[in-house]
Parts: sequence; structure tokens; C-alpha cells
Amino acid sequence: MPRRQLPPPDRVFQNQAEVESFDIEMMRLALGLAQEASELGEVPVGAVITRGSQIVSRGYNLRETLNDPTAHAERIAMTRAGRTLGSWRLDDCWLYVTLEPCAMCAGAIVLARPERLIYGAIDPKAGACVSLYQLVTDERLNHRVRITSGVLEKECGEILSLFFQERRSSRKISP
Repeated sequence: MPRRQLPPPDRVFQNQAEVESFDIEMMRLALGLAQEASELGEVPVGAVITRGSQIVSRGYNLRETLNDPTAHAERIAMTRAGRTLGSWRLDDCWLYVTLEPCAMCAGAIVLARPERLIYGAIDPKAGACVSLYQLVTDERLNHRVRITSGVLEKECGEILSLFFQERRSSRKISP
């Protein structure tokens, strides 16, 4: 089947300040998705994929809901983006996610080939972009992704911390 020809992105950013403003706007949207995940009892991670200034897809963790260990926010967003774009290649796309992707997601990101990965909080226990591994920038692989980390890092970290604090306190047995 021939690859669908995509139109060029609808917006070219004029300067770094515009890019940073857009990054913050999209990360706020990803945080809203993370909140939706939390309300479902899912680990609160949200993801948004854009092409130019258009939102191509969104996703949040659904591992518990779907009983699927691979149902991470960024994987769901990438699957939806592929369907929307009619291509598994996320050419000219930017992926926003509230938490540094794990090894599974980082591998999928390399395969999907977005232009940029923008994330909020680092994941020192499972992060595979900077923390434990550097999969998305590994020169031995066939594609590398530009990374911007720390966008709304405090807010992205707080939603996760609060979720796990509440989970731990609800498991405590009353005397």
C-alpha cells in the first residue's frame, strides 16, 4: 500500500519563544489528560502529539482499564496518531508527555520517528531517554529524536507524587 502524502505542517514557529510557549500550552493539555487518567485509577501520565500547531492525537495511561501492560500514554497517542495520519511514521510531529518515557515507549518513539520529544518530569527509576538509558538519541539506531525535558517539570512531578501518596495512604490498615 502506498504511503499517504501528508501536507506540510500548518505552522512554522518564528522564534524560540514561540516554541517554548507552545510547548507549555501542550504540556498543560497533557497534564489535563494525566488528571483524567488519575480519576480512572491509572498512573497519571498524559501525552499529546502535534504536527505544526494541530493536535493529531492524545492519550493517557490505560493499563488498568485495558488490562494491558503496554497501554502507556505515549504508545496510545502514537497509535492514534498513526491512524489519523494514515502512516506509522510521525514525520514532522512533536510528542509531549508528562513523564520521561520508559524503554518500551522510547523504543516505539524511535520506530515512529517523530521530530521532537518534549517531556515534563524525569523518571530516575525507569526513564529511557536520559535517566537510565538514552535510547531516543542513541547514534547506533536508525533514527534519533530531539529532546526537550523539564517542561512544567514541577507540575508533572507533583501529579505523580500526589497520586502515589494517596495510593499508599489508602492501603494503610486502620487500627
